[in-house]
Amino acid sequence: MNGFTVEIADQIALLTINRPKANAIDSITSRAMGEAFFDFEGDPAVRVVIVTGAGEKFFSAGWDLSAGEDYDVDNGIGGFGGFPDLPDRGKPVIAAVNGMAVGGGFEIAMAADLIVAADHAQFFLPEAALGILPDAGSVRLPRLLPAHIANELLLTGRRMPAAEAAHYGLVNKVVPAADLLDAARALAKEIIASAPLSVAAVLDIGRRTGNMDVDEAMKAIRSFKSYRAAIDSDDAQEGTKSFTEKRPPIWKGR
Repeated sequence: MNGFTVEIADQIALLTINRPKANAIDSITSRAMGEAFFDFEGDPAVRVVIVTGAGEKFFSAGWDLSAGEDYDVDNGIGGFGGFPDLPDRGKPVIAAVNGMAVGGGFEIAMAADLIVAADHAQFFLPEAALGILPDAGSVRLPRLLPAHIANELLLTGRRMPAAEAAHYGLVNKVVPAADLLDAARALAKEIIASAPLSVAAVLDIGRRTGNMDVDEAMKAIRSFKSYRAAIDSDDAQEGTKSFTEKRPPIWKGR
């Protein structure tokens, strides 16, 4: 048992963390999730990945401190390591946060490209109060929230409700718990309507130019493989042609 399930349908992979009682992650689950994301990247049947947790109480409580394992900072998922920071990752990840996103669970959500949250969801990083560190949280959160708000959460472990997270732009949308997966799938389908090479290039450009000024970034992107692949693709021609012909485009990913 690797601690999660995967369902693939309609070009969407749904990965559900399922480790009662809190969907906490041990080393086996961590490594298996990393492998699953490598598999998604190479699977033509997958265009978008949704990550959620089983039940309605916990999205994930992060690293399983009760498992008797030392926290492995070099091999893992989310803030722990590889997920979903894979080399050349071109498929968007949506975190469907169904409950409490705690510590590394919050870091998993932060590592996603979009977040949809149930209205009762909460986000918090309790590591400092436990004498440890929120590795990825310390890096990511100040880039996603105003600095003083991020520092408050990092230094105190305060719980941020979903509505407040949406107010600060950390969360794309907040929905009733019963509607969470439908809302995440609807968002995934909107992404799937766009050309896959364009989606991959947009993600790549955003990640690689985040610390550049605009002029530097505009010069740099023209040398990116993802940029050239999208601009020079058959799909680029198909997009223009379908618009002129007033019909939906047929994407081929090339």
